[in-house]
Amino acid sequence: MSVSPYIECGKIVNTHGCNGGLKLESWCNAPHDLAALKTLFMEINGVMEPYKVIKASVFKQFVLVTLKQVDSMDLALTFKGKTVFAKRSDFKLSDGEYFIADLIGLSVIDEQSGRVYGTLRETINRGASDIYVVQTENGERMLPAVPEFVKRIDLQKGIFVQPIEGMLD
Repeated sequence: MSVSPYIECGKIVNTHGCNGGLKLESWCNAPHDLAALKTLFMEINGVMEPYKVIKASVFKQFVLVTLKQVDSMDLALTFKGKTVFAKRSDFKLSDGEYFIADLIGLSVIDEQSGRVYGTLRETINRGASDIYVVQTENGERMLPAVPEFVKRIDLQKGIFVQPIEGMLD
């Protein structure tokens, strides 16, 4: 599996002010992680273009940024709806932390029996922990991404779990 040097980290949801400011929805662990980045990237005509961050701040759950190359509201409007990326190397993951993008598509495997339940289709976060959406042969099933159920993750082999009876059937 080829791993991109870039990782999705948010989406431009609107402009901010009249001098080219942008309002971003953060897809990072916390909006402050996105606001701390010095360079953001956007895919323009199939090429990752760098944009230097002049100023960034957190406002509620959003990140307000000023980019060096974006100096008018008209130009800022052309970026609305675009996904922003960062270099993977700009993030420092702790032991046991993974990029969600690297987990999508992994097999979900029973830790005890080796049974493959399906593949991880997406993650949802609605509060205290992530929820893994697993595509099984019987449809989608949800699994809380907590240590009680997720025993270990191996990016080459899969996500090893110990679900309660019926959870992934």
